[in-house]
Amino acid sequence: MSALKLAVIIGSVRDGRFGPVVASWFTEQARQHGAFEVDVIDLADAQLPLELPAVPPALDPDPERPAGMADLSARLAAADAFVIVTPDYNRSVPAALKAAIDWHFTQWDAKAIGFVGYSGASGGLLAIEHLRQIFNELNAHTIRNYVTFPRYYLLFDAEGQLREPDEPAEAARALLDQLHWWTAALVAARALPAPA
Repeated sequence: MSALKLAVIIGSVRDGRFGPVVASWFTEQARQHGAFEVDVIDLADAQLPLELPAVPPALDPDPERPAGMADLSARLAAADAFVIVTPDYNRSVPAALKAAIDWHFTQWDAKAIGFVGYSGASGGLLAIEHLRQIFNELNAHTIRNYVTFPRYYLLFDAEGQLREPDEPAEAARALLDQLHWWTAALVAARALPAPA
């Protein structure tokens, strides 16, 4: 089997966001893990209008999308699995992340998804719980293990390094182990004829 492709998605596009720091840390963990070929997708690089197509992508899997979304759509389609790096905004999901999800369907279908959260008190868990519900509707499988950074601004130093890296690294390994198992299983399952 060729290397499984993991897309790490930076879910926040807010000015001054911390997401790229967390994504950089997790990407290094994923590369050290060695089970995946890693692609980092920054939603700030995509054109993500909040206006959605008239027909949902679940019914029309290839709607006309803005030209600035073509690279994002292709990279999502190429991925075998995803890890979404997200804060929570007002106890939920960043709008740009929700738009990226809602503009696609087949790109998520029957794929495994993990989460790395960061935020104030919640560490992103409020967004993660909403994302589990959303991806269930899209026939994706969200894995149980996750990594979270409550009060992230106390946990990382000015250079973006974790002050106490051992416990988060252990959580990342557990996430990646579980994600690899589910990804391999779902890649094999997607090769089978779909149920009628």
